[in-house]
Amino acid sequence: MRPVPQRFPAPGPVRTAVLGALTALLLAVPLAAVPAHASGSGQDPSPASGAARPAERSAAVALNGHWAPFDRCPVDDPAMLAADGQDTVATCVSSRSPSGSIELGNTTAVTGANDLQFGVVQTTATGVFTVVPPKNGALIGESAEIPGGLLGLMCPGDIPVVTDICRLLTDNSLNRVTATVESAGAPTGFSLTAGLTTGKPIVTLPVRIRLQNPFLGSQCYIGSSADPVVLRPSNTTAPAFAVQRFDGDGTPNADDGAMLRFALTGNSQGDSSFAVPRARGCGLLGVLNGAIDLKTGLPSPSGNNSLTLNGAMTHSAGLTAPGTVRPDNGKYLSRYWHSAVLP
Repeated sequence: MRPVPQRFPAPGPVRTAVLGALTALLLAVPLAAVPAHASGSGQDPSPASGAARPAERSAAVALNGHWAPFDRCPVDDPAMLAADGQDTVATCVSSRSPSGSIELGNTTAVTGANDLQFGVVQTTATGVFTVVPPKNGALIGESAEIPGGLLGLMCPGDIPVVTDICRLLTDNSLNRVTATVESAGAPTGFSLTAGLTTGKPIVTLPVRIRLQNPFLGSQCYIGSSADPVVLRPSNTTAPAFAVQRFDGDGTPNADDGAMLRFALTGNSQGDSSFAVPRARGCGLLGVLNGAIDLKTGLPSPSGNNSLTLNGAMTHSAGLTAPGTVRPDNGKYLSRYWHSAVLP
């Protein structure tokens, strides 16, 4: 049986209570409060037994209202759906940055916008979060140009094939090199409290960096799934903090919203602890690997590299009272998410 619903505190006390709850990692503690189905969205979101669900989307969609930052949350992953609201609780996490920079050995490049999203399932007895990445990877980043292009990346060189290529690089399109940061494995070690402070790793993120240029081929990478660049970003400046309640379909509802969102915005994040491995797969049979390594200074040990993310915006969202819908917390989260998908 479900507990008798109780009235959730008014918006003023909610903010104070949530701040304390965050410190104690109580986001995932089952609460006997407003039933999560009282969303005010004009629909009955109760998950019907055996009801068919849309397949998990591999690409982002547009979502209504406060759901907007979570357009790739893996709400239909079996691990998320299995969260019961008592022993385990499912939550969506999103972190975005419009710009930044990355230093790899001797090379520094401006980064494009990046979008990191995943689900987390917290075991309430231990407070431990298990990260659930989207099918298409937790991190999606925009490509950024390497300063100096291929000339700057490997020229001049004393390898004959490199020397020949350097002589040809008078065409800007042939010289241009773009770098894209990609996921190289599932994130681990997510810490909700680290997101509220500075200097503590928020998540461990394995990535690889894809270099693209006609001479480099299609499989030129720094890092791999077996030997990734392991980022552990932390806040370098303190974020602004806000709490928002909203209906299941994303509509803001400060008084009775079935969903609760934490917003941490306006801060910078960074990491200078990661090492960078050698380049792989660059040029035919990897013939250009050595030239890139030599000019860029790879492999590069921890302390010689750095990542800076500007204007970070981190959001976390889950049911306001997951305990009132046990054992269907994950199913409710999925149903609400799908109800927010815009045409």
